[in-house]
Amino acid sequence: MPKSKNAFSSWRRRLAQRAVHAGWAWVQRAGSVSDEHPGRFRFGSMGEGTRLAFPLGTVFGEPWIHLGSYCIVAEQVTLTAGLMPDLDLGPDPILRIGDGVVLGRGSHVIADTAVSIGNDCYFGPYVYVTSTNHSYDDPHEPIGRQWPRMEPVEIGPGCWIGTGAVILPGARIGRNVVVAAGAVVRGAVPDHAVVAGAPARVVRRWTPAEGWQPPLRTPAPQPIPDGVTSEQLSALAALDEEGAARLAALDGTGAAVAERAAGARLAELEPEV
Repeated sequence: MPKSKNAFSSWRRRLAQRAVHAGWAWVQRAGSVSDEHPGRFRFGSMGEGTRLAFPLGTVFGEPWIHLGSYCIVAEQVTLTAGLMPDLDLGPDPILRIGDGVVLGRGSHVIADTAVSIGNDCYFGPYVYVTSTNHSYDDPHEPIGRQWPRMEPVEIGPGCWIGTGAVILPGARIGRNVVVAAGAVVRGAVPDHAVVAGAPARVVRRWTPAEGWQPPLRTPAPQPIPDGVTSEQLSALAALDEEGAARLAALDGTGAAVAERAAGARLAELEPEV
């Protein structure tokens, strides 16, 4: 038999749920770390507009961690400098993160020796970057007891690192590189490349002479015309939401017509010359 519902109990549950959600939102805001409100953390430097979301992951060696401006560090991200807390690592930064970097939820950046991440890099969730790897030279000694190997890691500006990718010690990733989800990167990766696999290999690359090889399978996105205001874009988005359900019901021919209509609507937003 279905259980009878207690209206009063249901009302109390909804009220409690709202209170819990509101309280947790307040805790997240209060617990986040920024240049204006660093809390107990004393980073080597932290640029304007950078924020570490709460709850944080493991963070230690902050004096040797330098964060650029307008970075977004999501929840449960680990940032460490040195093998363990409370070590003196010398006068130079160990972990450098450039301006405009986004580190996805649950990512780890382990800098036992120099790790640098260039400006405007975007990391998906659960990316793992490390400058240290286990040694297994001695077949008679447990691997966890053997002294690890360390090599610097460098990630160039403008890169996209996909979900679950692993960047190993000694990796040198060029500019504007795409690292596919789940890839395991070691060694050098050239500029403007797409790498995938474990170990990762180059599957596509751009050069000035040949463009993208192999050629891209999808058309390039159309840029927003110069002079379009945020209010105009908001109005266009509202129109898109209004017609989304109707567009989903259209067949291929109707969808093409709707796409052309949307393009014409965007063209109307261009400023008059």
